Amino acid sequence: MLVAAAVSPCPPLLVPEVAAGAAPELDAARAACSDALGVLAAARPDLLVVVGSAEQGGHGAFPQGAPGTFRGFGVDLDVHLGPVAHPVPERELPTSLAVGAWLLERTGWADAPIEGLAVAQTLEPERCAETGRELAGRAGRVALLVMGDASACRTLKAPGYLDERAAPFDAEVARALGAADVAALRALDPGLAHELEAAGRAPWQILAGAAKDTDLTGTLLYEDAPYGVGYLVATWS
Repeated sequence: MLVAAAVSPCPPLLVPEVAAGAAPELDAARAACSDALGVLAAARPDLLVVVGSAEQGGHGAFPQGAPGTFRGFGVDLDVHLGPVAHPVPERELPTSLAVGAWLLERTGWADAPIEGLAVAQTLEPERCAETGRELAGRAGRVALLVMGDASACRTLKAPGYLDERAAPFDAEVARALGAADVAALRALDPGLAHELEAAGRAPWQILAGAAKDTDLTGTLLYEDAPYGVGYLVATWS
């Protein structure tokens, strides 16, 4: 069953080497992510699953030790999803899971075995719920690290330009994550999320599916949109 979850944004800019001179702008987000991972460790899980979205070709399960890289962002930096297995898995992590792997390496995660799961941003809510239930049944005590950004339309310079629906959408997601409101997350409109370029919608709804019939409580640790993209950090425990 699900015993804890951490929700994190997944921009490559979260990695200081990628952000370069702009790295200090996300120091507060990094600190919140570290605190969130501490909550996962304190839950003493038997299994940690890192969940994110990916483009076609990057979907599916990733075993512990799967490699990821930020070379595509001009940085000579490689990561692995937990301790490297032998032989090393060949399939490369999508960016969302690579950022999750970086966070886990940064905090020295050694509290449970790790697996990864990448899904399509367009995964239907019903399938998200089913996937969440499947993940929650993977071990006696399961923790999730849920990687996903909110809308990308908060300002004129945002990747998706300014959309007046973005701020209310992000505010509702922040409220739902902070309150561990499973019903509100399951009710998110996938069409609206797609229009607002909210890559976290499917992972959040997977979390909602995993948390069904649990009594977890939520805490919102960080909420901001420094580049016109909504970044949220929350914990459920």
